[in-house]
This record gives sequence, C-alpha cells and structure tokens, in this order.
Amino acid sequence: MKTIEIIGYKRANLGKSEAKRLRAEGNVPCVLYGGDEQVHFYAPMILFRDLVYTRDAHFVNLNIEGTEYKAILQDIQFHPVSEIILHADFLQLFEGKKIRMDIPVKLVGRSPSVMQGGILVHKRRTLSVLALPKHMPSHIEVDISNLVFHHSIKVKDVETDNFEILDTPIASIAVVEVPRALKAAGVGEDAEGEEGAEGAEATAAEGGEEPKSEE
Repeated sequence: MKTIEIIGYKRANLGKSEAKRLRAEGNVPCVLYGGDEQVHFYAPMILFRDLVYTRDAHFVNLNIEGTEYKAILQDIQFHPVSEIILHADFLQLFEGKKIRMDIPVKLVGRSPSVMQGGILVHKRRTLSVLALPKHMPSHIEVDISNLVFHHSIKVKDVETDNFEILDTPIASIAVVEVPRALKAAGVGEDAEGEEGAEGAEATAAEGGEEPKSEE
C-alpha cells in the first residue's frame, strides 16, 4: 500500500477559535491517537489531496516537528457546503497489531449481461477489512466476467490473502439488472432468480436495505 507524507505542527491551543484560525490559513486541525498519548497538531490542507481524493486506501507517514509516526486516516470531517476539511483523526500503527480499514472495491472484467444491455449495479464500494498493516490491501479487485442476469457477486465470493473481511458474507457487491426494454424482449427470463432470494436474506441479516447506485 502506498504511503502519503504529511508534515504537521503541534498545536499550542485547542479552542474553537484557534481551530477556525487554522482553517482560515489553509490548515487542518488534527489529532493522532492509538499510542501512549494523543498528539494534537495541524497540517497544510493541500497535503491531504492525494490522501482524500483517491479511490485507493493509503498509509500515512506523519512527520510532526521531526517525530515520525506511521498511521492511517481514521476519520475526516468536511464542511457541508464548502467541503473544506474541518478536522482529521489519525490512528497510529504498530506492525504486530491488526487494524480495521474500509478498503475500496474495484470491479474488473466485463459482464456478458452488461454487454447485452444490462445495468451494472455496484452495491458495495468498500469492504471492512481486518489485517496486519503489512497485509492490508490498497483496494480489492472483484472480477465480474462471469456475472449474469439475476445473479450477484457476494462478499463470500471474494478471495482473501492474509486479511479478513468483516462484512456479512451473503451481502451483494455487484449485480446486473435487466432494464425495462430487455424485459419486454424477454431477455434474462431463463436465468435463475438467486439474487432475489439471497439478496433479501442479506438485507434481513443486516437489518435494512442496501443502498444502490448505478454505474
């Protein structure tokens, strides 16, 4: 996994007015935790560009006034209107201690049903992964080359290598839906409807409906 370098400076004051001043100067108030004590610092907002606006997960090398820490970005807050970064939380890493990260899912290959005019629905864009830092992937590739109408690729179908996926095993990652025009032509009617039954089971297991977005 790629490492992003961020240079920070310790904060002398922790009040709201000081945080507001730092943001006005183009800095992000931050805190590093997970070690012996919390470290409050700030860093130039421009340094967050490659860390935040990317599809991959990254490690972070924090250099706070000469002291270096290996960390991950644990939480980040944005202004609801301007989208300016308001605050960032970092978790310090230790080689022998497992961590949990939300890792992006990348769909690879071409579904034959999509080539027939089906609609690819990417239901899970990240997966919760537990692993040692050295085994943490920057992304997880999911091959959709064999994905056909009324079937789905589920969490349990993903190959893991020295890491554990914490999401519900029967939750769907990707499915190809039949648009109205193809339904009228009878396309996809001969496929088994396993997605309907197992999809409902996955939703029940998670206590609600899964968000759906089209690509």
